[in-house]
Amino acid sequence: MRHKPPVSPTDVAFLVPEASDIKTVMLRVLVAQIGVGVVLAVVLWSFYGDVVGYSALLGSLTAVIPNAFLALRLAVSRRDAGAEALVRAAYIGELGKLALTVLFFSLVFTLVKPLSAAALFAGFIATQLVTLAGLLMRREQEQDTRLKNGS
Repeated sequence: MRHKPPVSPTDVAFLVPEASDIKTVMLRVLVAQIGVGVVLAVVLWSFYGDVVGYSALLGSLTAVIPNAFLALRLAVSRRDAGAEALVRAAYIGELGKLALTVLFFSLVFTLVKPLSAAALFAGFIATQLVTLAGLLMRREQEQDTRLKNGS
């Protein structure tokens, strides 16, 4: 008896968009992250003042800049276009993203005074949730496409 994996390749197909489409998806997610960060910062600034507003914006930037680094690592053309090169770029990109996130949080906490830690983390978390929303929308789009094509 053959064991059936809990997740089939078609269940995760939304994670690997077509090559021509991946740069557009990454750009849309980054623009949406910037938009969410700016809107959150403006709303918090209008209700709670300057410190909360710029703290939320800094939290958002602490998420967006490392995410942009990862997106660039994945989108840049490589001499070796194989899967191994893409996986290597993803690992390097993810390590760089983690290092940049730690660096930016360290810089913000040491250099920015006064600072609202709650607003900083709210901006960071709200911005990171945009990535999850983008993946969920992509999955929904793939499912709609399969239904229209009769697959």
